Amino acid sequence: MNQPTSPSLRVAVLGAGSWGTALAAAASRRHPTVLWARDPAQAADMAARHENARYLPGIPLPQALTVSSDLDATLRSLKQDGAAGLIILGVPVAGLAATCAELAHRLPALGLRDTPIVWTCKGFEADTARLPHEIVREALPDAIGGVLSGPSFAREVAQGLPVALTVASDNADLRAATTQALHGAALRVYASSDLVGVEMGGALKNVIAVACGIGDGLALGTNARAALITRGLAEMTRFGVALGARPETFAGLTGLGDLVLTATGELSRNRRVGLEIGAGRKLADILASGVTAEGVRCARAALERARAINVELPITEAVCAVLFEGVAPMTAVSALLARNARDEHGDDT
Repeated sequence: MNQPTSPSLRVAVLGAGSWGTALAAAASRRHPTVLWARDPAQAADMAARHENARYLPGIPLPQALTVSSDLDATLRSLKQDGAAGLIILGVPVAGLAATCAELAHRLPALGLRDTPIVWTCKGFEADTARLPHEIVREALPDAIGGVLSGPSFAREVAQGLPVALTVASDNADLRAATTQALHGAALRVYASSDLVGVEMGGALKNVIAVACGIGDGLALGTNARAALITRGLAEMTRFGVALGARPETFAGLTGLGDLVLTATGELSRNRRVGLEIGAGRKLADILASGVTAEGVRCARAALERARAINVELPITEAVCAVLFEGVAPMTAVSALLARNARDEHGDDT
């Protein structure tokens, strides 16, 4: 596919993991796009093979996609042809602060101070319990920012299978730029102004998915899974509203949609960790095998932040007890079942 000679938008995707690569592939089918990989060897291999053999093996990448390990050159590409620019941060929560710190001095120096930035990571920062927008705001206080989230496995997006995502920001221009960059063919982008709600859905659904995996690993049945998803959604909504989110957001793509996908999908790493825990494996052994799951990384931080504002998260608390306190999975399940009866739409799970 030949890139347009006078593009109206140029895209830079920072982070060549599975999700950053999938989004870069989607954007490159519409606009000139550069994908930045921190590892020069990985960037060279991807450029030569048109494949991310490390994270998306077997899926060919568009010929139009440029891959680079030079961050300054990647950012400078946004200035060509007088086109508008968009930066997509495809890094995990654990790497978001460091990436934003790099951008803090590069963007002004390159004349890109006003370039919109959209991030895709989900979860709470482990050490600080900050959500992604709070991390970005500290490093880039004047940034035009937003989050892109929704029920999506990177492999399916890279394969061109149908997906629907939500971009959330209080800035209409950022929402429009993100939609322009990605919306089309099998990929649909919806807009929202509820940034906190969209981030909260993406963060807590991973923890609930670990709980569902544990239940499935214990062979508790599909009734139990449905109960965990439904009460997990209530838990997610209660926490999100306490942080300023709108309740209706959690009935949409980034709440219920993402929760159902992550709690039931065969490609879900969070569910997989839960399955293995339920089957009797130790967390340390699971993580040592190379499995990475944001629900494990952020569960404790989510619980700490909820406790700080007096919000009850019984399912998250049970997951933390199993993952970090040595509580047997069935003991944690029994504790949940022993809770007093409640009105379904009351204040706690």
